[in-house]
Amino acid sequence: MNHFELFGLPTQYQLDGSLLSSQFRELQKRFHPDNFATASERDRLLAVQKAAQINDAYQVLKHPISRAEYLLAQNGVEIRGEQQTLQDPMFLMEQMELREELEAIPSASDAQDVLAEFDARVSKMYKQHLSAIEQELNAALWQQAADRVRKLKFIAKLKNEIELVEEKLFG
Repeated sequence: MNHFELFGLPTQYQLDGSLLSSQFRELQKRFHPDNFATASERDRLLAVQKAAQINDAYQVLKHPISRAEYLLAQNGVEIRGEQQTLQDPMFLMEQMELREELEAIPSASDAQDVLAEFDARVSKMYKQHLSAIEQELNAALWQQAADRVRKLKFIAKLKNEIELVEEKLFG
């Protein structure tokens, strides 16, 4: 049973987040280890394993990048934990330039405005890649989607770096 089936969802990238959450809560209640306190040791162990499986599956499906990685793996393209580097020099150059731009923001006189504009640009880029991933996965373009996920990971990391700069600047 795959993660989507576990939650009674169609095996596709786009999903109803509120339905996922409600199914998660329902399964958590049903398989909570406390419900099996008087059961046999074997049944208690199975309940703990099922609860762990439910939690793991929820974490994977809840996040767009891990959900895309999971769908790719279900279709024979394993990219989680891979060491393959991205083979797109233009994208990598753009990422280096964006990081240099981010490094310079704290010394700008209007750092708050510059950071807000930069964050909006990166967020737009992130959303565009998410949309493209959805289209590529729906069209079963597995390798293209895998490359897009690799790129999205760079952008997600940049978004985290923006948050760190924001915390340093504005507490």
